[in-house]
Amino acid sequence: MMRKRKPQLPGIGKRKVSAPNIGPEDEVDGYTRIDVYDDRTIARIGAHYGDILKSIGEDPKREGLQKTPERVAKALQYLTHGYDLDPAAILRSALFHENYSQMVLVKDIEVYSLCEHHMLPFFGKAHVAYIPDGRITGLSKIPRVVDAFARRLQVQERLTNEIRDCVQDTLRPLGVAVVMECDHLCMRMRGVQKQNSVTTTSAVTGIFLSDNRTREEFVQLISARLH
Repeated sequence: MMRKRKPQLPGIGKRKVSAPNIGPEDEVDGYTRIDVYDDRTIARIGAHYGDILKSIGEDPKREGLQKTPERVAKALQYLTHGYDLDPAAILRSALFHENYSQMVLVKDIEVYSLCEHHMLPFFGKAHVAYIPDGRITGLSKIPRVVDAFARRLQVQERLTNEIRDCVQDTLRPLGVAVVMECDHLCMRMRGVQKQNSVTTTSAVTGIFLSDNRTREEFVQLISARLH
């Protein structure tokens, strides 16, 4: 069951939203996840998907498809919720002054995004490193920034640059390096249909550009299996 309520969440305002009907009898000790959706957006997107089902020769009223437009609308809101996030604010929410000037690397970050050309998924891993210049950010903020940009309609090349620029502009480190390796379903399921192709992109700034040894250390670390 779903009910309408006005959640106290930033960015939602006075829009009518849907959330699970959680009563006192459903309360649990600890963490409870609640997904909140904009009802008007669901209705608007769902109506279009109903038309799409008809256009491909399906019957939107048959049992298996009756709630499909709503499900797709909710999925699309989730898959593109990065538009409502501020990646720079994510980094600024956990900034710390620290006398550390060696490489900080968060690697093997799962990436899930939608290709803006065909709206098919691409997925893989991102490796993000920076050399602090007096300031560091919470380690979890790096994957959150990756998600904030990935949960949008994207191309891998721009996604790589956006992550690099956000870290560089917000933390002002001595350098940033980002490498991304992804599989693209638009190349596997359609078109050229190359099942084993992987796309790798990179973007670097500062000392990663000017110092070969630093760049080589980054490449060695993302290639190594240390755990």
